[in-house]
Parts: sequence; C-alpha cells; structure tokens
Amino acid sequence: MPSNYKVLVLDEQPHNTKHIHGMLQATGLFDVHIASTASRALSLLENHHFHLAIVDMDSPVMDVLQFISEISERQMNTMLMLVSSHSRSLMNSVSLVAKEHGLAVIGTLQKPYSDEALRLLLQQIKCTVAENPSINDGNMSTQRIFNHQMVENGLKMGEIKAWFQPKIDLASGKIVGAEALTRWDHPEYGFMMAGSFLDVIRRYALQKTLLFRMLNDALDAHLLWQRSGYTVQVSVNLPVPLLDDPQLSEDLFQQVGAHGVEPKNVCFELLEDEASLEPVNYYMSTSKLRLKGFSLAQDDFGRGYSSMYNLISTPFTELKIDMSLVKGVADDEIRKTALITSVQLGRQLGLTVTAEGVENTRDLQFLRHIGCDCAQGFLFSAAISAEEFGQLLISESNDVYSLSSSA
Repeated sequence: MPSNYKVLVLDEQPHNTKHIHGMLQATGLFDVHIASTASRALSLLENHHFHLAIVDMDSPVMDVLQFISEISERQMNTMLMLVSSHSRSLMNSVSLVAKEHGLAVIGTLQKPYSDEALRLLLQQIKCTVAENPSINDGNMSTQRIFNHQMVENGLKMGEIKAWFQPKIDLASGKIVGAEALTRWDHPEYGFMMAGSFLDVIRRYALQKTLLFRMLNDALDAHLLWQRSGYTVQVSVNLPVPLLDDPQLSEDLFQQVGAHGVEPKNVCFELLEDEASLEPVNYYMSTSKLRLKGFSLAQDDFGRGYSSMYNLISTPFTELKIDMSLVKGVADDEIRKTALITSVQLGRQLGLTVTAEGVENTRDLQFLRHIGCDCAQGFLFSAAISAEEFGQLLISESNDVYSLSSSA
C-alpha cells in the first residue's frame, strides 16, 4: 500500500530520529519527515498536512508548551505523540495541556528509547490508523468548517450515525456490551471521527438531536443482534447539561419503549467533562432514569469534573475508567496506583468497573490481576458498524477474544 500517512518527527538528536525514522519507514505505511528544530517543524506543519507529529519535549530552544500553543493558534490539524526523558507525570501533564488546546495526543514515549518502547509506539500508531480510515485518503483539511445546516442534514440523513465498540468481560472473554460511538460518513470529506465535529454539535446546540440519533441507531442494532440470538446491552453517551431538561428521561423512555427494547438493555454514560447547570436537575434526572430501569455509567472517570461525593450520590451502576489511566499502565507505577485505587473504589461501591483504552496484553493482564470487571479498546476491536459487530458476536471464539480470556 502507498506511504500516505504522513509523520513528522521533531527531535534535535540525530540518533533518536534515526531509530524512529527507520522503524516507521520500514513498514511501508508511513511517509516520514524529520525536523531538527521547532521552527523547522512549525514551517513544515504550516505548509503541509501531517497526520501525526512525534515531538521531543526536551528542546532547549522552544519549550514544548510554547510549541503546543503555536500549533493550536495556527489551527494545525495534527495528532501528537510526546517523547521525553522527563518523568511520566510531567509528560502526562503536558499531554493534558495539549488536549485542553484541542489537540489529540495519542500517547507518550519515554527516552532513552528501547526496542520494546519503539515496538509499542508502532503498535499505537497502527491502532490509530485502523481506528480512523479517513486519514489514509489525504482529505483531512485543516480549514474544514461545518455550518449549522450541514450538521443538521448529516443527522437527519443518517450520515452521522453510531458505530459500536465491544465491551469485554475479563473473566469469560465474552462480549457483554456495545458502546455507541459517533461517526460521520460525509459525502465530501469521507469517514470522520467524532473529534472532527463534536465541537460544532455543541456550538449549534444539537446535543439532544445527536443523543436521540445515537439512541435510535443503538436500539436498531440491539434488535438486529437479538434476531441473531444475541442480547447485548447498548451504551449511549448522554451529555450532562441535557439533564437540566425535566422531560428528558420520559422522552428517552418513550423512544426505547417504541422499539420494544427493555430499559435494562440500555445504559446511558454520563460524560465526566461536563456539568449540569442545576444540581437538583442532575440528581432528579439520573434518579428518574434508574427508576425507569436504565443502567447508568460514570464515563471517563479520572479525567474531568467527578468528585467522591458525586460518585456516591448518583445512582450509577457502572464506573468507566478513562483511558488516560489505562494506556501503558503496566509500565507506569503512578498509573498503577491510580488504577488500583479506582478499581477498588468502584467494586466497593457495588459498581461494574470497565477500563477504556486497552491496547496491549500487558495492560490487559494487569487489569485482570487487580480485579477489573470489563474492558474496551483496540486490543479487542475498534468501533465498527452494527453489521460487523453482529459478525463479531457470531465469531467471538476467534483468537482476539480467546486472548482476552486466557491472558
């Protein structure tokens, strides 16, 4: 296949760039460019579209925070991989800064590089390619703008739709759930991930329309799989600000009932990076959802606005631990401590604990060791169409899922 996935490596040490350049180039999948200074990297990013920039944090000329600010201000649409000899905690902190600037950080790599670390880097990049097919078409414009009508049409015509990522029970290795993730199959721009357009959804106050679009797709998928003999709970992300609508829980209940699906087979995941305007509405709406029989998950735990009080006072049935605590946990003592504490907390509260972002067997083995209940991530499957998910259910005894039960 052609080398059309463009990668920029910014590192002032030629020895480091030689290793990374050789590893990526040897796959035949990547078009790799090298920049020995931050100014050169910015010039390349401004004049050419790169899908990924691997950035050394240790530059003495322009610090990485300034570099991140420059990328953000110039609206350079590229994902980042951060590498450094600094502590993982500092690398994680810088990653959060980049994410707050609206940039996607797919991982971190600590120097000095080892063969195993470089192998995991390659695996991470390949996973990203697999998750987002549109990055291979060279059609990811940095100036893409979606107006209100375009987004509304996308929702109405079903271009914006749900794809499904399986949730795996770590004890049995079986698929026990499916999370509906938003994708846009745009007639001009191609297949896009949610990060490309969710900000526009929020800007035009279309979160409720999107919620019901995703719920409808999830219910249709649930019935499709049920006709093949599989009953799989579907999960749909519910933006917390929508809980200020006192009618929301009843509207959701009516839509689920109209499909003939039992509420227990639907879980609403509350995104942790958003908050309700009125706490009383939050607690009233979550209580209504549970009383109607729906499951309720605290999503992205460990990343956003959650507090201990919120966790124990909301009628959750599931705790989903954010991928930032999960990815690379087997090699990170700080993450290990945070993850063990989170899993123990969830289980002591009687919640099903699910780890997101599982991408390698070492992290999976650690999760099993500490008693985590379920997992999602590239190790099992990226998000796929409802039809493809149905095929997974039929063939879930294949090597991918036997791995999860025997690792």
